[in-house]
Amino acid sequence: MTDTAPSPSVVSDESPSTDVRRIGPAFRTTHPLASGPVVSPQTTVDGFVETFLGELNYGQGTLLSQSTVNDQYLALARTVRRYLMADWLETGARRRQAQQKTIGYLSAEYLLGRQLGNNLLATNLQDIAEDAMRRCGIDIAALRAQEVEPGLGNGGLGRLAACFVDSLATMDVPCIGYGIRYEYGIFRQTFEADRQVELPDSWLSLGNPWEFPHPERQVLVGFGGRTETVTDAAGVERSTWTPDWQVLGMPYHYMVPGFRNGVVNTLRLWSARATQDFDLQIFNSGDYAQAVRAQTFAENISKVLYPEDSTPQGKELRLQQQYFFVACSLHDFIDNTLPADFDLRRLPERIIFQLNDTHPVIAIPELMRILVDRKGFDWDEAWEITQACFAYTCHTLLPEALEVWSVDLLGRLLPRHLEIIYRINEEFLERVREAFPGDEMRARRMSIIAEYPDRAVRMAYLATVAGAKVNGVAELHSQLLRDKVLPDFSQLWPEKFTNVTNGITPRRFVRLANRRLSELVTDTIGDGWVTDLDRLRELEPWADDAAFRAEFRRVKRENKERLVKLLRVRDGLELPTDTMLDVMVKRLHEYKRQTLKLLHIVSLYEGVVSGRVPAEDLTARTFVFGAKAAPGYHMAKEIIFLVNAVSDTVNADPAVAGRLTVAFPANYNVTLAEKLIPAADLSEQISLAGKEASGTGNMKFALNGALTIGTDDGANVEIRRLVGDDNFFLFGMTEPEVERLRPGYSPSSYYEENPRLRATIDLLASGHFTGGDRRAVAPVIDNLLHQDSFMALADFQSYLDAQERVDAAYADEDAWSRSAILNVARSGFFSSDRSMRDYLERIWHA
Repeated sequence: MTDTAPSPSVVSDESPSTDVRRIGPAFRTTHPLASGPVVSPQTTVDGFVETFLGELNYGQGTLLSQSTVNDQYLALARTVRRYLMADWLETGARRRQAQQKTIGYLSAEYLLGRQLGNNLLATNLQDIAEDAMRRCGIDIAALRAQEVEPGLGNGGLGRLAACFVDSLATMDVPCIGYGIRYEYGIFRQTFEADRQVELPDSWLSLGNPWEFPHPERQVLVGFGGRTETVTDAAGVERSTWTPDWQVLGMPYHYMVPGFRNGVVNTLRLWSARATQDFDLQIFNSGDYAQAVRAQTFAENISKVLYPEDSTPQGKELRLQQQYFFVACSLHDFIDNTLPADFDLRRLPERIIFQLNDTHPVIAIPELMRILVDRKGFDWDEAWEITQACFAYTCHTLLPEALEVWSVDLLGRLLPRHLEIIYRINEEFLERVREAFPGDEMRARRMSIIAEYPDRAVRMAYLATVAGAKVNGVAELHSQLLRDKVLPDFSQLWPEKFTNVTNGITPRRFVRLANRRLSELVTDTIGDGWVTDLDRLRELEPWADDAAFRAEFRRVKRENKERLVKLLRVRDGLELPTDTMLDVMVKRLHEYKRQTLKLLHIVSLYEGVVSGRVPAEDLTARTFVFGAKAAPGYHMAKEIIFLVNAVSDTVNADPAVAGRLTVAFPANYNVTLAEKLIPAADLSEQISLAGKEASGTGNMKFALNGALTIGTDDGANVEIRRLVGDDNFFLFGMTEPEVERLRPGYSPSSYYEENPRLRATIDLLASGHFTGGDRRAVAPVIDNLLHQDSFMALADFQSYLDAQERVDAAYADEDAWSRSAILNVARSGFFSSDRSMRDYLERIWHA
């Protein structure tokens, strides 16, 4: 097997002269600096100050006395970066020498959060950095606040990816995270007249000290064009693809440090560039816009996370994004990471690519194209290699979230890949017909190519056919994935399907986000729990200790005070500190049922304004929402408007002052989550049973001492089992009950039969919260009464009953504290370190 032609997709000889591969071999092997150890700066306060001032003077080009806060932040970040560099370079050298199997994590999202605090924690430099800045007359808190969070994810999927790469570094597992360096990332959310407005998230505008651009490793990626069959010198017919246009992918490297173990892995994010940025002749003719058209066109690919795809152009751009980053990633590993003489028959021994949802699934035909068209493998051998190199994680139960791409679009943009998918499908359907003879309907159901309503490629099916393993992300989700989403496939290949329940990193979401609780835990059970979260079980006996419960309450109160101060400065919100903090933060989607939470709030308010319930009988609560709606998701935006409208009215009404407060801070992100979650008393996890894949916010709240009110859905099932029924507020239908009710479900009947629900909806519909404008609330009300796809009205009474149990439990301060402590003690299972061990054992075998 030989490479029949030079790759059109890999930059090599045309790389810039700065390519380190051009350095003379004598220097590389004989000069003492070529392979000698890289020494970190001195790990003392004096050493830190010296390095910081050097970065300020020679990196930023300014004196301390003249520096801005941004100068100081960038110098501090680069100082911390220097302490990581030696470990990063040593880790890379060790990985190359050992030739270990690597995890290639392919994800369209990485919701990293701010890096400064995390990297100070990982390097154990927090106290030294604080003392060093104090000596320089600088408040390190101001520098932390200066950092702009990279908005490279939408929610749970991106935060999960960030947790996973953190855990793999902490466990010293070789991993390269691959994704896209979105120039603007997820939009910045603001509210105007209570409605969501999306603004660009210019997270790169003041500089990003955590990334390393590597233009010498650029990859050329093609689109469009045509394919043809040619006969090579050996008389073998081979396909070639001649793209119409190409873009360059430039990698930016980010360090992913393990927790105080000297290991630093790599996150490699790709940015799109034009092959020719600037046409001088056109510019000189006076058409300045046309002169940079190629640059603008190419850079659109990595401009924005998830471009709005309600238009054909938006759909095409999304597919361009997906192919762009996986093509860059595969070629980078095969051509730039593996040794030049590596036998690709052994590729599964060196890499397994984990497909984080369907976004990267186009990588499957891309690897087949590399092996068959470029490297000269025969089809069967290439397919065997490919099947061993991919595994697929499904993150949804919603049919509309399982991506499909129209055959027309795929054929126009990636014609060779469509040919490969057709052949994969043909051979797969032959196997289906052999396994189930005479069952042609089954073959039609399982076909990767859907025929109705339009011809389209079902990416989840392609991933299932090609992947060595398919996993769900919670026990219930994995069961429903096998039984309802992909039942035909699980019958054909039961051994392919497994479960790995999601997890979160305790470094960021306990140790960093909740320093007060972390110190209490360490003082009580000692060090080591941050990398062995099962040790939290040692806290269980302390739940019965009155002094410990009092200290636990002090920590929660201080976290509330910290949150209140933040929201006062950040959003101009004034919140009380002596109420139950009832929190619902997650992406705005109807199945997550923010409307059900809203109905509860309005029901409490209606009881007071109607005179049915004295205000003093209400448990004092502060409700906090955090959510972004996708720009094209009209109903989600209407729900946001209604939550804000209710907030305006409730907060201004003296009848419920001090009893009910509603807050919806804009632009919920990781940085806000790190302050909000440790302060929360009650975690709202109220999706319709059978719709939430897992959730990770539910885990963060439990680990930080909030009690959960929730349905038996996603990872709630496992949380409830672990923390105990007495420490979890369960309500609502089960998934089988939902399915039994669905065929004859009539939401209006619940409205007619439940006086409290009717009074609640009537108050909303009357325009009470919108200045008398009934039309403003009509979209949400009409949807609830006539459609209610996610059965909020059916679960309303059960939810209210559960909330009354919450009120009763919260009234007993000691009992509530005991339950909260047990939630912390029994949630160690939800560490992402455990998730990674499960992946290693069940899927990766690395």
